[in-house]
Amino acid sequence: MEYMEFKGKTKNDAITEACRHFSIPSDKLDYEVIDEGKAGFLGMGARPAIVRARVKEENEEVIEPVKLSETPIIASVAAAVETIADVDVEAVSKKFLSDVFAAMGIKAEITTKYNDSLKSLEVDISGDEMGVLIGKRGQTLDSLQYLISLVVNKGTSEYIRVKVDTENYRQRRRDTLENLAKNIAYKVKRTRRPVSLEPMNPYERRIIHSALQNDRYVTTHSEGDEPFRRVVVTPKRDNNYGDNKGYRGSKGYNKNYNKGYNKNNREYSRDANKNLNRDNAESSAETVEQE
Repeated sequence: MEYMEFKGKTKNDAITEACRHFSIPSDKLDYEVIDEGKAGFLGMGARPAIVRARVKEENEEVIEPVKLSETPIIASVAAAVETIADVDVEAVSKKFLSDVFAAMGIKAEITTKYNDSLKSLEVDISGDEMGVLIGKRGQTLDSLQYLISLVVNKGTSEYIRVKVDTENYRQRRRDTLENLAKNIAYKVKRTRRPVSLEPMNPYERRIIHSALQNDRYVTTHSEGDEPFRRVVVTPKRDNNYGDNKGYRGSKGYNKNYNKGYNKNNREYSRDANKNLNRDNAESSAETVEQE
């Protein structure tokens, strides 16, 4: 696979963008830094970081042996990877998931859609026990997505991006995170203090960054190491900002920003709490612990 260029505010942001594009974890990414980037002063002279990246070739990875007899789901992946030559990605993904669900004792309907021009595979799962498949904050769903990606890409010449969803969880989670970002931004502006969010995976952190990238009064960055890396929302400190009094002349801001916030606050709280409660209910239904 040829290298592609990715940009970000920092080197880590550029690497995160590459991982999101290829739908892979960072240890599967082969990259080199072209430009470390520059933050600039008050936005002047800023320069994005640039990396060239691709998915690691198989011979570049060291695969540790596993005891397949003790891990039936991983054994199913290994068997599929060993026997597939020319891949019918839809049939292979359905067969793999059927074997996994049979081992877990779950009845589910699997729908697949492969776009050959975009090299993307969308898998939707429906059934009565989808809370188990979602897991805590979608971790089980992400694990299934990763395993399917391993299976379908073993026998293909071009990398195929895989997206696995159930009960529209991905969109519901995005909506919840975007609403959370707006609420946190209001809190940071009001208190003039940074706020650290809970640890999130690269995809969810990017949702927070994107939701607030055009906010005039706050900025975001990520701190920590995986899997505990988190987004921090901080107030922008420009010529109109003071640590003690916040933004000078912020009457217009309060009139517009707070008006919009107050108008939608009740609706946001209802919808956000509904989504979060639903996610928590689904998480509590999880019976299979992911390593």
